[in-house]
Amino acid sequence: MSRPAVSVDKISKLYKLGVAQRPAGFREAITNAVGSTFRKMRGYGEDRARNADFWALKDVSFEIEQGESIGILGRNGAGKSTLLKVLSRITEPTSGEARLRGRVGSLLEVGTGFHAELTGRENIYLNGSILGMKRAEINRKFDEIVAFSEVEKFLDTPVKRYSSGMYIRLAFAVAAHLEPEILIVDEVLAVGDMEFQKRCLGKMNEVVGHGRTVFFVSHNMQSIAALSTRCLVMKQGELVYDAPTSDAIKHYVELSLKGSTLGKSFHREGGDPDTNYIAEAHVTTSEPYGQQVWGKPIAFEFVLHVGETMAKLCFMFCITDTQGVHITQFWHVEESELYQTKAGDYRLRCEVPRLRLYMGSYSVTAWISDTRGQVPIDKVSQICEFEVNMGEFRRIGLAWHEDHSVYLEEAEWPPVVEL
Repeated sequence: MSRPAVSVDKISKLYKLGVAQRPAGFREAITNAVGSTFRKMRGYGEDRARNADFWALKDVSFEIEQGESIGILGRNGAGKSTLLKVLSRITEPTSGEARLRGRVGSLLEVGTGFHAELTGRENIYLNGSILGMKRAEINRKFDEIVAFSEVEKFLDTPVKRYSSGMYIRLAFAVAAHLEPEILIVDEVLAVGDMEFQKRCLGKMNEVVGHGRTVFFVSHNMQSIAALSTRCLVMKQGELVYDAPTSDAIKHYVELSLKGSTLGKSFHREGGDPDTNYIAEAHVTTSEPYGQQVWGKPIAFEFVLHVGETMAKLCFMFCITDTQGVHITQFWHVEESELYQTKAGDYRLRCEVPRLRLYMGSYSVTAWISDTRGQVPIDKVSQICEFEVNMGEFRRIGLAWHEDHSVYLEEAEWPPVVEL
């Protein structure tokens, strides 16, 4: 019986929040000293900081056979990226052990593994050497890497002058073409345009077809379903589900993407929510797996528990991006007789005929207040998540970039007038 390609035995990773590590130099030592003085002046003592422990991973164990394609699912902060950094030997675990058999190619975030001052050509050879490749092997793959990355014109330019898309294209091309036995890819592929993402998925399928092992983290359920045969579902640093991809996606969607019943233990902000609170939240998207196509309808549904009759009770929710920035907000008509009568449970449904958000990951934050949102009674954040892709709008072939905008609005363009 062959040995597994990856064996993870009770991996845990503890971070001490607020505790400074050994300074890297004189400048950092001075900065730390000044920062410490200000923290003490504000009443934040060192003992208080040392008590802030954060377990990014807790007793994670699994085995992966050679040639398996593994998707990793979980909300932001679930421990996915920390797990990949441990597997890539970038981060040491606090306890436990990870054994990997074979060369590992990693693409975790923009900037990992490249030297900014070196050219694209030099970084190809540098990365290959780090992976244990001989120069003859790199020479044999060099033209294929350059063709895939489409950066031939800038090959002798320092990568610090590359755009994020160019950087990712070259980094992925190097990681995938230098034939590692284990390929680890994080969400960074979202930086590329749709055509490049399709090529990346095709390349990773090719890697798997040659009997190599792939780890893939993404919030795009369609990509996970297309690439992986098995998924690990992470939650708050723990591995909570390990199953074939279709079962794992269904489990993850039920727990996270579609919303859920929000118990009293759910993180809430505002006043005392024991009497009046948001009990359930759900989002219905246009595609399976919590996907939403630009311009298609989307619906949001909530259940409110009203424990006592209120003269006024106002409900609202907003869509936020991955940074927690409020993108757009929806108010229920606060004059509704619903909130001026008696206690009970009420279901509210908000239907948006055409959602025009740019592609990316979004979540829902909802709250209730006494009147016009002035005094919050209950507020819950990131209770539903969904992913937007551009669908048919991208037929013109324009590449997307995160700096373009948040909303993409359609408009009529009369014929061009020559002056």
